[in-house]
Amino acid sequence: LLLNLAIPIALATIAQMFILCVNELDLSIGAFVSLVACITATWLHDTPLLGVAALAGLIGVYAVLGALIHLRNLPSIVVTLGMSFVWLGLAVLVLPTPGGSAPDYIRTLMTLKPPVIPFPIIASVVIALVVHVVLMRSAWGTVLRGAGGNPRALEQAGWSLLKTKMTMFALAGFFGVLSGMALVGLTTSADANIALRYTLLSIAGVILGGGEFVGGRVSPIGAVIGAVTLALAGSFLSFLRLNPDWQIGAQGAILIIVLALRILISRAETKR
Repeated sequence: LLLNLAIPIALATIAQMFILCVNELDLSIGAFVSLVACITATWLHDTPLLGVAALAGLIGVYAVLGALIHLRNLPSIVVTLGMSFVWLGLAVLVLPTPGGSAPDYIRTLMTLKPPVIPFPIIASVVIALVVHVVLMRSAWGTVLRGAGGNPRALEQAGWSLLKTKMTMFALAGFFGVLSGMALVGLTTSADANIALRYTLLSIAGVILGGGEFVGGRVSPIGAVIGAVTLALAGSFLSFLRLNPDWQIGAQGAILIIVLALRILISRAETKR
């Protein structure tokens, strides 16, 4: 029960990781996941073709955002912050009041109860391993990471930095869509504000898992572990019946403590 929300948080964290991998930051992922949840609980449930087309279109918009940020040299923080209001407005238009219903196949998948190992753990391991193999172990993944690690060398090698960034943003959109669908599968309904906190949780998950804001240094496995840790922390705080108004603050305090310890350990290793 404590791990139920680990899957959508892990998927949103992976989406954020792809953006951070190219030295950008996405402040709209929470609102984006909320919009996907609203579409999943309405259009995808009632008119599947329209729902699929809308979700595919959202992934395409993410790719266009990557191109816009690169071509115009715009700060991703400003662009994505602006888009967060767009996503939120669209979510309210799609679903003005909380409601809707999760498609049966998504609800069935998200409520699987395999023996011995809980489904959220299995899903988190699969997500981490698949993304790790693609991004960290394949030649294609090396090229994608090069957009953040050494973009000049990437272009000198003949690769298009524009296409690489568009690909990374499209992958972020894809995993954001999966996150929204998974969330609806768990909650069985949606709300325009259902995942707004995922923005900060996704950033925290990536950094907690060993990622950095610059240099293309990320860890898919670490990001998923960070996301699961934050999901557990949130569930544990709810279990303790801590006032919801204080839960975000408590999660932030936990994050600050962990990151402070990480910096201290890193400095100690450097001195050696």
